[in-house]
Amino acid sequence: MTSSHPVAVITSDEQALIVASDLAEDFKRDSATRDRERRLPHPELEVFSRSGLWGISVPKEYGGAGVSNVTLAKVIALIAQADGSLGQIPQNHFYALEVLRVNGSHEQKQRLYAEVLAGQRFGNALAELGTKTAHDRVTSLTRDGSGYRINGRKFYATGAIYAQRIPTSVVDENGVQQLVFVPRNSKGLTVIDDWSGFGQRTTGSGSVVFEDVYVAAEDVVAFQSAFERPTPVGPLAQILHAAIDTGIARAAYEDALHFVRTKTRPWIDATHEKATDDPLTLKSFGHLSIRLHAAEALLERAGEYLDKAQADTHTESVAAASIAVAEARALSTEISLAAGSTLFELAGSQATLTEHGLDRHWRNARVHTLHDPVRWKYHAVGNYYLNDENPPLRGTI
Repeated sequence: MTSSHPVAVITSDEQALIVASDLAEDFKRDSATRDRERRLPHPELEVFSRSGLWGISVPKEYGGAGVSNVTLAKVIALIAQADGSLGQIPQNHFYALEVLRVNGSHEQKQRLYAEVLAGQRFGNALAELGTKTAHDRVTSLTRDGSGYRINGRKFYATGAIYAQRIPTSVVDENGVQQLVFVPRNSKGLTVIDDWSGFGQRTTGSGSVVFEDVYVAAEDVVAFQSAFERPTPVGPLAQILHAAIDTGIARAAYEDALHFVRTKTRPWIDATHEKATDDPLTLKSFGHLSIRLHAAEALLERAGEYLDKAQADTHTESVAAASIAVAEARALSTEISLAAGSTLFELAGSQATLTEHGLDRHWRNARVHTLHDPVRWKYHAVGNYYLNDENPPLRGTI
């Protein structure tokens, strides 16, 4: 599978950030309209993937830029600031690439990384309804000759509707979870656009149904073992979520600034008068500014810890990265919700007007921050510092 359009080659962290910043300016332009009309961003995703940004985490030895996690998080935050849905769509793509890096064979890495560098997008089909816990899976992988068959149903499959491959968590005949990089055009695979969330409305986080879907053995990558030993897979997943929330928070903050400066007193840009002397409004922006800057600093710090864990992976480095990411995720959850709420408070009833689209930041944050319970992150962080207990090895801390 190759893209019908040329894909840019990104070779450095600096280039990745420049490209992301330029794209964010374009994506921001119609983001409110896409949200209001639930206009799925197919054209935007083509531009996004042709930019080369979807391949920036591919290791250098396989032809990618191998950017730092600091850069990867900043790229996602920039895109999420422009459009909270577009920032979410590649999250599981990069997660799958990290599983591949940690557990894939050399041949699998060569082949699948090459597809990504050619412009292919990976979605996901992980979560299931009706299982005992959120980590349990019943979608089955059974042997069929030299390959396998998949049967099951997934929900919250963000990005699947836009993808060329859908990495899917399954349980094999030995009860072990595997990750299968299923081609989107496989016979018996159905992607259903039934996502109806009131936020992140264009992520395409619908359902995926597998009815006797045949997959080749070479597309099966070990999954469960990535959480049976210390690996950076879990914190990598979570830093992307923190980046999404941080980007949404920055968008709400910037829109609040713009609203108070221009909507309440439209002449202000010409006269350079103060936007307001109201002490309550000044306190609101002071409070938001401090927490937003802290969240952005924690996100960068978390990326540095994750870089160290990838370079030198062992129990302590992974634990430190997980905690640093959990700290960033906890604060990004709070500031994204607070920034959206404060925008409502400052803009008043105008924030609810459809044509302004100012409500989308809070809706996007409220939906995305439900992805996994932030209260357990505080528990893990406290236990780490107070009792020297490392956090559990899973993708939700």
